[in-house]
Formats: sequence, C-alpha cells, structure tokens
Amino acid sequence: MIELTDTNSSKIAAEFIRSRTRAGSPAMGMVMTLVIVAPEDDAAEAMAAAKRASREHPSRVLGVILGDARGAAQVNAQVGSGDGWGGEIAVIRLKGEVVKHAESVVLPLLLPDSPVAIWWPTSAPADVAADPLGALAQRRITDSAAVPRGKSTAMLTQCRTYAPGNTDLSWTRLTPWRALLAAALDQHPLKVTGAKVTAERISPSADLLVAWLSDRLKVDVARGNSDGPGITEVTMDTKDGPIRISRADGRLATFTSPNRPDRPVALKRREVPALLAEELRRLDEDDVYAEVAARLVKLRSKK
Repeated sequence: MIELTDTNSSKIAAEFIRSRTRAGSPAMGMVMTLVIVAPEDDAAEAMAAAKRASREHPSRVLGVILGDARGAAQVNAQVGSGDGWGGEIAVIRLKGEVVKHAESVVLPLLLPDSPVAIWWPTSAPADVAADPLGALAQRRITDSAAVPRGKSTAMLTQCRTYAPGNTDLSWTRLTPWRALLAAALDQHPLKVTGAKVTAERISPSADLLVAWLSDRLKVDVARGNSDGPGITEVTMDTKDGPIRISRADGRLATFTSPNRPDRPVALKRREVPALLAEELRRLDEDDVYAEVAARLVKLRSKK
C-alpha cells in the first residue's frame, strides 16, 4: 500500500494506474466499485469483511473513513492492489470540511461504465438514497443489526425510507430461513392459520421475518423472545399440527412437521463477508424486500 498525505482524487487515481502497472495488469477485470463508509473505529473490521467478499467480486474498493468535520480540509489515502484483494483498494481518510462533501472525493474515483455499490457497515443515514454518497450508487447496503443503539428503530427507519436499490444485511440473514420455510410448505401444502417467530428481544431480522410471513401467509404472526442467538424458532400452525423449525445453537436446526419424524437441518448463522458477497451478486431492485419493508411499516403503525 502506498501512503498519500494531504492528497486529492486526481493523485489517488494516478496511483491506481501506477499500482496496476506494478502488478503487471493494466486491466484487472473489475466488475464494480464498492464504496464503504465507516468511522475510524469500525473501519478495520469492515475492510477485512470487504477483502473476503472481493474474492468473489473483483472490485475497486473505496474505504471512506469519516473523521472530525472541524478544521481545515485534509485527504489522506492508502492505495494499492493484490495482498488478497480481488481488485484495487484505496482507504481514504477525510478530515475537516471535506467530510461534509465526501462525494466530491469519491465521484472521480468510480470505475467508468460500471455499477456502484455502497455499504454502511454500522450506522447509516436515515435516508440512504437521498444521501449524497448514496445517490452515486445503484445498490445501497445497510446493516441495522450492527447499529450501536436502537437497532429496531434503525430497521424501521430504513423501511420507511426505502427506495429501489436499498437493502439491509438483516434481510440477507433471512435467506436460509426463508428457503427452509418455503420448502416446508411445499412439502406440506396446508393452510397456515397462524405463526410465531421467537428470537432475541432486539432482532431486526426477526422483525423482518414477522413482516415477511405476515405478507406471504396473510395471517397474524406473533413475536416471542428468547436468549438467542438470533432467531431460535419459527412455528406455523396448520389443521394437521404445527410446522416448526427450531435452532437453539445458531448452527443446527430441527425441522418438525405433522406425521413425520423430526429431521436435523443445517442452518448456520453466516458471517458478514458471506452476507455482503450475497448482496453484491444482484444489483437490481429486490422486489420482495420492498414489499416486506412496506409491511413492516404497516405493522408498526398499528401498534
């Protein structure tokens, strides 16, 4: 990594070219630009997760580290490629007035004619599509479960301000659960009369799962509390008896259904790099998430 002190976008772009030349690959086959916006305290973990995801999605990764907005503007950067990254990497630290105009630094560094994804690994703006940095991207990824305080409120806020291209890793965490529940109903095509989701008291994923089941099954879905980790049980009631998926250890679940023996099912909790890689596979609008976000807002408005 090459250190650039008190630099600008033009010098960072020039260093990208020199870095490619040193690597012996002027054209590196990158498929997108991934922008990561994080405070200094969260930056190292976020960049490590992006590094693992970049092996599946070779990208130009721009880590934008937002510092103190007071004082004179300063841009410092570390630029390089290789070392386990699937493309190019720039860690850009902003201080002073430029923190309020981070998009002016990022815009010249976006790969031409390529999609842009942006990820807030912890706290995110209330309306990410209206945010100046978010407006540059086709895909805007948040993670309400990683917000230091008010996780459920953060999830509700993202649902209220949903715009095409938005998603949240709390939704991505539900992919295995949704697949198992859909498969269970394929095996038992019975009318569901009620359902219950049991999870940690504060769980944005559980809130979304309640909204998804309510939207798809058109039944009331209860919310129960447990010690976790994450979602521990989902029960769907039918006239023949309950269909239940229980996961007490965050790794292995038990599938219980009417008139059949219990079966173990792999249902491991996934780490952030795997979740991020999944979201980067699709850059179009997630229609199902849009419907679930609207349902969650509707359910909360009734309380």
